[in-house]
Amino acid sequence: MARRKKSKKQEEETLIDVVGRVNSAQDYIEENSSKVLGIIGLIVVIAAAIVAYLYLYKAPKAKEAQEMMYHAQYEFSRDSFAYALDKPTTGGKGFLDIIDDYSGTQSANLASYYAGISYLNLGNYKTAIDYLNDYSAKDRVTSSMKFAALGDAYSEIGDDAKALSNYEKATTTDPNEYYTPMHLLKLGQYQESKGNKEAAKAAYQKITDNYPKSSFVNEAEKYLLRASN
Repeated sequence: MARRKKSKKQEEETLIDVVGRVNSAQDYIEENSSKVLGIIGLIVVIAAAIVAYLYLYKAPKAKEAQEMMYHAQYEFSRDSFAYALDKPTTGGKGFLDIIDDYSGTQSANLASYYAGISYLNLGNYKTAIDYLNDYSAKDRVTSSMKFAALGDAYSEIGDDAKALSNYEKATTTDPNEYYTPMHLLKLGQYQESKGNKEAAKAAYQKITDNYPKSSFVNEAEKYLLRASN
């Protein structure tokens, strides 16, 4: 059905209404000009403060954090986890100082991951769990590695339910041919250690079926044969 056209009277009434609203708005601005200008000024000040914070404070702080953390990462690559946490031998700051001194930066966030892995390797499992849980994964490498590390830590303190949950999360977080087979192998080994042979076989089978070109295929086939026997 076609829409009915507005009558001339209705159009005139609409026009009068619009003009009236515009005039009312103009009258309000004229009567409250100081208040309106004050609000605009406040908005400008807030916007300027945000820009100054981002470009004059946060950006330089983030850059400094990256430069400081290089030394801790070097110690980490050498498996010198205690030095990486507290006092790198080459200068800079350890992961713990990066977390405290550069809070809110990506470097501080990443330092939580490194700290968690460091404490895991040093046998301080509960502290490792705290730092790993603080880490918000931002890349495909650490997104699954975080859960695998949490699985290791919970396994060490005897929390089997959380260990299994995190091992499983590691296998399903950002699946890829590089890291997922490794996590599946670890999940299979964990299930096998708990006597869950069928679950272990399923994990090993996923590697051979879904990631046939993986460097972990030979190990998966070996463990699959062992679990089957």
